[in-house]
Order: sequence, then structure tokens, then C-alpha cells
Amino acid sequence: MPSVHLLDYVAGNVRSLVNAIEKVGYTVEWVKSPADVAAADKLIIPGVGHFGHCLSQLSSAGYVEPIRKHIAAGKPFMGICVGLQALFQGSEEDPNVPGLGLIPLTLRKFDDTSKSVPHIGWNSANTSHSDDSVSKSLYGLRPGAKYYYVHSYAAPYRAGELEKDGWAVATGRYGDEEFVGAVAKDNVFATQFHPEKSGAAGLAVLKAFLDGKTSVVLDEKPLPEGLTRRVIACLDVRTNDQGDLVVTKGDQYDVREKDGVSTGGEVRNLGKPVDMAKKYYEQGADEVTFLNITSFRNCPVADTPMLEILRRTSETVFVPLTIGGGIRDTVDTDGTKISALDIAKMYFKSGADKVSIGSDAVLAAEEYYKRGKILDGTTAIETISSAYGNQAVVVSVDPKRVYVSSPEATSHHTVETKSPGPNGEKYCWYQCTIKGGREGRDFDVIQLVQAVEAMGAGEILLNCIDKDGTNSGFDHELINDVKAAIKIPVIASSGAGNPGHFGEVFEQTSADAALGAGMFHRGEYTVRQVKEHLRERGLLVRI
Repeated sequence: MPSVHLLDYVAGNVRSLVNAIEKVGYTVEWVKSPADVAAADKLIIPGVGHFGHCLSQLSSAGYVEPIRKHIAAGKPFMGICVGLQALFQGSEEDPNVPGLGLIPLTLRKFDDTSKSVPHIGWNSANTSHSDDSVSKSLYGLRPGAKYYYVHSYAAPYRAGELEKDGWAVATGRYGDEEFVGAVAKDNVFATQFHPEKSGAAGLAVLKAFLDGKTSVVLDEKPLPEGLTRRVIACLDVRTNDQGDLVVTKGDQYDVREKDGVSTGGEVRNLGKPVDMAKKYYEQGADEVTFLNITSFRNCPVADTPMLEILRRTSETVFVPLTIGGGIRDTVDTDGTKISALDIAKMYFKSGADKVSIGSDAVLAAEEYYKRGKILDGTTAIETISSAYGNQAVVVSVDPKRVYVSSPEATSHHTVETKSPGPNGEKYCWYQCTIKGGREGRDFDVIQLVQAVEAMGAGEILLNCIDKDGTNSGFDHELINDVKAAIKIPVIASSGAGNPGHFGEVFEQTSADAALGAGMFHRGEYTVRQVKEHLRERGLLVRI
């Protein structure tokens, strides 16, 4: 098979990119030193995370000049995400670190006063503002497709600014900001989105670049511009009593069958994780989340069964994968101390795009307040986000309602609820829990989400113990309260029982995404049925 050289400067999940390249018929040769760049015909530089970190790594390792020479020689070059940003003169993210300067513009941070930042999800790569000769040069980008983006900084698009220098441009729109989604000129092609995480449409773009098909003509009706509503499939994974890995689901986190035995019956087995993830991908899930609810505490870290699940899943599932459970400082069975950052690195190398942190985030947030809202730089959230970017860190929150007669009855942040408590209480606060909901803390959800946002988390997975397993819909009051308190994206979770619940949460809250589990696992509804329902309600989704 033909090959392509890939330069990995510790850029997060490159496993999925390797799998995508192999999927479209190419093999990967790794660039291990600056001298290897000269031997490369086709060169790809991927990237996630911090602009300054990326460019500093390339510079200190001696790659900048070989990359310049590769491009100047007319050899095919592709940059992905921060790999695109590297082409620019600089970025507000780190004004002291220069880019390659092929494009003499500066990247800006998205305005977060009216929308969530980072920009996470499926958006356009629109060429409709360009003439035909320009649009044909963008490697088969489809006007009827959406592509997966995850970034806080972008190049603002101004008509004609790049085109006058010969660049072809595709754009996305986030809120009222139009930004550069992809650029192409001669032998250079770069995307702000991740083609390896953009499903079939992304694989087609990657193949067009590798095949050298710069002019792919498509006759397709464009989708409306803007970010789609994300539908996420979540799989709770644990070992059953026979030691097998299964997908399970419980009511208020009880995952054992009810058989009349006081200790509970067998662990509820709803299927095999890899097979179910592939099924949801084929149904159109925008992301797949694995929550490792036992954390395999007795396994050597390097042999964690979830690593194998991620490796196998990423071979056939080309949308973002999140893994939660066990992302913390730990000690392996041989006594070796292993940091949360090292564990996250293992997951990223195995195919994960994000890690989700639960109980440890609550404990770290409590300490943050004890220090007077001072960061100490050593928490899992801080170390992972500083290395891989805040978009790589999700905090999974497990709150439950505590009803009170009035706001004055508690020191915690309260909401006035339309669902009164057992004694007619009109107010409640949302208590944070740890250990899978088994232990409550004297700590509320607003305290938590504001603390982890300050630490560097890029997204909140907002569960609700009261709603879990009820199939009664999401807790809109909780979601709106949390959304009003922070600027990072929020995923609504717990309570989805039918497609209408997804429509309601997107219409009645400003949730950035919504997650389903049991209704999909039991075969009551498919992801595709949810998305078709959302489209019928006039909501923008990726089909």
C-alpha cells in the first residue's frame, strides 16, 4: 500500500488518524527525527491543544525548517486542527510563539459572551461564497456534510482576504462569527476540523488529499450553516460476575437485576462494548462515551481492559470517543506511582479523544475553595488540560436534589423549582456526590462547575441522580442553572426515554449536546430516530 509520513509531537489522539489513514488504503510511516521529513513525500501534521505548546515542540525538536523546506519543494502537506493553525503568523493563545507564517494573519479566541467556548461539535466547511474554481480545489469537501471541530481559537474569515493570496477557503459559522474551516493552496491543505473524527465525510476528505484529488466536483445541496445539535451515545462498562466486560445500565446507578435477593441479582448485561459502539456510530451518533464504572482497580494500568476496548473501537468508529473512570493519580499493582496525566496519555494513545473525570474533580474543587480559589497546578484537570488542551477534559457531575423551604434555609445556591419536594418545598439545591452517587458532599453543583472551569475543564457532562433510569426526560432546571453559571459547553445527561425528550432539552435549555443510554441499549429507539425527530422539529442535526 502507498504510505504517508505522520509527525506526532505528542498531539493527543493520533491512533484514530492512523486508523483512518489505513481505512482509506494507506500505511503510516512515522517521522522520528527532522531528517525523516526530507524523505517524506506526503506529510501530515495533526494537533490538538495549545498553539504555543505545538509550535514550541516543533521548534525545539528542530522540525520548523524541514517542514518549510518540504512545503517549498511542492510536496503534499496537510495540517489538522493545530496543524492548520501552525500555518498562520501567530495566535492570541500564545502571542510570544510565532507560527510558520505562510498565512500572515493571527488567530483569535471565539467570543464567549453569547456562546460556549471551546467550540465543540459538527459544523460546516462551506465553500458557497467562493467561485467554482476555488470550491473545486478543496479536496471534495461536501456542502451537504458536517465536520467535527474542537477548538477555542480560530482565524476570522473576511471575504477576499486569503483569496487574494491564492488560498482557497472553506468556512464554518459559530454564532455570528464566520471562521476559517479549511484552506488549500498548491500542495498545501489544512483543516481546522478533524477529518478522522468526521465520519464518512471526513474519511472522503482524507482520501482525496492522499490520492492527490484536489478538484473533486460535487453536486449536493448545502446544509444550513452553523453548529449542529449533538446526540451522544453513552455506554456504562464494567466487569460482570464472570469477569467479562459488558455494557450495563441501572436505575439510580444500581446495575444489578432485581431477583428478590437482598444483595441483588446478576449484573445487567446489555451487550459487548465494541459491538455496541460500532452500532451507534452506524446509526449516526455524534460521539460515543465509555464510562468505566468499576475502573478495573486491580488491573495493572498498562493492561487495563478499557485500553483494548478503545483500540478496537477506534478501528471502526470515526467520531470522538470519550473515556471516563479511573483518570486519577494511582499506584499500579507493582507499586509504581502513575499520574493522572500518564493514564490519560495511555487512553489517548489507544484511541480516546477526551477523558472524563468524576469523583476526583469534586475533591479537587473542594480543595480549590479551601485555598481561596487558588490553582495549585497538580490536579488531574490542570495537568491534562495544560498538556492536551481543555477540550480534552470533561468533568462528569453527579448531583442530586436537596429540597429546602427557602433559599435562606441553606448556604448553597438554590433554584425555585416547578417540581416541589415531598413536603411541598418550592426550592432545592443540587448536592454533588462521589463514588458513583453513593456519597454526598456539602458542596453544590454551581460551586463545582465554576471551580473545574477555572482549573481548565473544557466540557461538563451533567448527570442527575434523581432522573437516572426514570425515562422521564432531562432535568431542565438543573441544565439551565449550570449553563448560566459557566461558559464551557454542557452535555445534558440522565432521564432520556424517547426522542421527544431530546427535542425538549434543545428547545427549552441551551444545552450544547444531549446524551442517551438505556433507551438505545434496550433497542426502544435508535440514534437515527432521535435525529430524524429533531430534524422534524426544525433543529439542525447531522444525518
